[in-house]
Amino acid sequence: MTEDEMRKRLEMLRVEHRDLDAAIEALSGTGAHDQLQVARLKKRKLRLKDQIALLEDYLIPDIIA
Repeated sequence: MTEDEMRKRLEMLRVEHRDLDAAIEALSGTGAHDQLQVARLKKRKLRLKDQIALLEDYLIPDIIA
């Protein structure tokens, strides 16, 4: 995977993460929300966060001062 492909993938993951956040907020905002669905969305969101962190770590090298 090239650096450009990784950056595109990173942006797609960030968009999906924001979309999941909005979906969770919408489901939680209603009076009769499905706890199981909310839990599944939150798990998916956490997996995306981990994938985002991995790509960011690879693309942004640590600089030792």
